[in-house]
Amino acid sequence: MAIEQAFNSSIDYYDNWMKKALPNYSDIFKTAQEIIPFTSDNPINVLDLGAGTGLFSKHILERYPHAHFILYDLADKMLDVAKERFKSYPKQFEYIIGDYRNFQISSQFDLVISSLSIHHLTDNEKSNLFHTIYSKLRSPGLFMNIDQIRADTHYLRKLYWDHWLKQVRQQELLENQIQDSINRRETYDQDALMSDQLQWLSEAGFVNVDCIYKNYFVGVFHAMKE
Repeated sequence: MAIEQAFNSSIDYYDNWMKKALPNYSDIFKTAQEIIPFTSDNPINVLDLGAGTGLFSKHILERYPHAHFILYDLADKMLDVAKERFKSYPKQFEYIIGDYRNFQISSQFDLVISSLSIHHLTDNEKSNLFHTIYSKLRSPGLFMNIDQIRADTHYLRKLYWDHWLKQVRQQELLENQIQDSINRRETYDQDALMSDQLQWLSEAGFVNVDCIYKNYFVGVFHAMKE
């Protein structure tokens, strides 16, 4: 099954799943909101890569009500959910169905965001994408990536995994939803070490590169273009 089909098949429960299955969901997105350097009345241009149902863009919109967004994703049905979510903002949102590994957009952006998507790429594709994102940012600009992190050792990887399974089962999520997530992870995920991700961002030209927040296998990555 193609990755877009796998995610399209989860639209009925995806948002609820994310809020319950992502470790410290509220803290992660609160942190993301807090570290954006622009004033809240600024009509910034935002590119959301792997936007899915628009959850990350929703949190950005809460702080930047005048922002303009382009949501980019392979999964058309996921974007349909986003379109419904933002139907009250027809002039502020655009949607592109496509593979962002090869995206060609003439616009420049103040903020590029991505949430739990880039880990599906190979390491070389991640590095290349970071270079492309850098070229599409204005100066100053910010790239913020909420994504999975591969632990350095087998012991830590098992620790992360066992913690996650315990958490989702305590949330009383349906077992078939848990299994769907496990299947997607085993089939499509290509997590990278935190040190590698930070290095690729720096090599792309970004400064003030850091993993601002980390909870087990999920981190909030911060990278600026001066």
